[in-house]
Amino acid sequence: MTSVCGRRRDMEDAVSIHTSFSTKHTSYFGVFDGHGCSHVAMKCRDRLHEIVKQEVEGFKEEKCVEWKETMERSFVKMDQEVGNWRVEGENSSTCKCELQTQQGDAVGSTAVVAVVTPEKIIVSNCGDSRAVLCRNGVAIPLSSDHKPDRPDELLRIQEAGGRVIYWDGPRVLGVLAMSRAIGDNYLKPYVIPEPEVTLTERMEEDECLILASDGLWDVVSNDTACGVVRTCLRAQKPPSPPGSDGATGSSDKACSDASALLTKLALARHSTDNVSVVVVDLRRNQQ
Repeated sequence: MTSVCGRRRDMEDAVSIHTSFSTKHTSYFGVFDGHGCSHVAMKCRDRLHEIVKQEVEGFKEEKCVEWKETMERSFVKMDQEVGNWRVEGENSSTCKCELQTQQGDAVGSTAVVAVVTPEKIIVSNCGDSRAVLCRNGVAIPLSSDHKPDRPDELLRIQEAGGRVIYWDGPRVLGVLAMSRAIGDNYLKPYVIPEPEVTLTERMEEDECLILASDGLWDVVSNDTACGVVRTCLRAQKPPSPPGSDGATGSSDKACSDASALLTKLALARHSTDNVSVVVVDLRRNQQ
């Protein structure tokens, strides 16, 4: 993973990676893009994986997990924790959003989370960060950005009594440039924390998974991002003999190189946002 402040004054992105998440062969990856302040993104980084794990442990076996409902409950619980956290005053007065404004509820974060099991890729998305799968050279989006002018999101906002106002792009009430997020209590019920969840069966042709904040996707297409990662993966050293750690180390370096290269590309294309990128090698021979 690579996460940089870029041209922004403050760093409000956060990244969470937990291999051997609920079992040895299941991993968790999350990218959180904060707005208003960094503390909601940081809270998601520190807590959301624990909430998901608790939900998963409620099932007798991992293969019995109802992933859609599990992830939806986890995101709503995370949102409730953020709300309670602010009410209880856990966020000290040193937080810049407290220093700059009395409206502490005007803080939130996107959340794109991928749980990777040996059989499935479960992606939960809330906001405009994104997850993209590269399968046999083809970029397959596993999430859909929650923009206020997306037709179904626009209709949902309007039916809830809200408005989308164009102010440097479409914004909920002319303020927020996304229609779903964790936090942002002052924009409820128009901005909601419920994620959209996709379940994708893994295939032998799967090459990599990319999770990133919109600092990347605003200036780099899905196809270009997958092309960059494929180039880095192909350039890695040949796999080491079975039983050694060389193959894993080489794969890790290739993923690290790819995430750094994508970040540099975003900055070279004048991304004005924080940029956070996670690259996961899905090739079977790297397990």
